[in-house]
Amino acid sequence: MRVARTLFISDLHLTGTHPESADRFFRFLEREAADACELYVLGDLFEYWVGDDELLTPQHDPLPGRVGSAFAVLRDRGIVVRIMHGNRDFFIGEGFCRASGAQIINDPAVMDVGGTPTLLMHGDTLCTDDVDYQAWRQTCRAPEWQREFLAKPLGERRRIADGLRETSRDMARTKPTEIMDVTPRGVRDAFRTHGVARLIHGHTHRPARHQLEVDGISCERWVLPDWYGTGGYIEVADGNLKLVLF
Repeated sequence: MRVARTLFISDLHLTGTHPESADRFFRFLEREAADACELYVLGDLFEYWVGDDELLTPQHDPLPGRVGSAFAVLRDRGIVVRIMHGNRDFFIGEGFCRASGAQIINDPAVMDVGGTPTLLMHGDTLCTDDVDYQAWRQTCRAPEWQREFLAKPLGERRRIADGLRETSRDMARTKPTEIMDVTPRGVRDAFRTHGVARLIHGHTHRPARHQLEVDGISCERWVLPDWYGTGGYIEVADGNLKLVLF
C-alpha cells in the first residue's frame, strides 16, 4: 500500500538565466513528486511573474510554459498541485492555473496536513521589523496598483520587475540580516490568530525546525529552503514531517 505523501517547496526563483535551478526542479517533479498525493508551492516559484501572458511568449522565455506543462503531468496522474503567491510572483493567476492544473490558495491558509491543522504562509508577512518592505507589500498588493501595472505592455512590466529586483538587492545589502527574518512577535501572533500548533513557511531562506511555546501550547515552525543553492523540500508521510536538503 502506497504511503500518502505531501510535499512542500518554496523560493525556487525559477528563471531562464539560471537553468541549473530549473533542471533540478524538473528532476524533483519526475522523481520525488511522482508518487506524492499533494504538492504545495509556498511562494516564489518564479524569480518574477508579471502576468499570465508570460505563457504566450515562449520565444522570450520557454520556462513558464515548461513549468505549466510539468504541473499538468502531475495533475493527470492525480497529484494535486497548490500554489501560494510569494513576494516575487503574486501576479500568477487563473491563466496559469488553467494551463497547469494548479490551484491557487490564500496566504495564509490553514490546511489539514497528515491529519494536523497546519498554517501555511509564504512568510514575508512574518518579517514585521522590515518596515520598508511591509509598506511596499501593501502598495503592490492594492487592486488599483495591480490594475495599472497589468495594463502596461509586457516588455515594460518586465523592465519594471528587473528594476525592482535590483532595488531589492541593493536594500538587502544595507539591512541587518535579523531585520529580514521573522520576528518572534509575528510568529506568535500567527499561531494565536489561527489557533494551530504547526506552521510551515518559506521566504527567509533559512531552513530549520523551530520549537516554541505559545500561551502554554507546544508549537513547531518549519522553514523551507530556497533553491538558489542546492534546494530541498519538506515531506509529510504518516503524519511525520521531514526536512530534506538535496
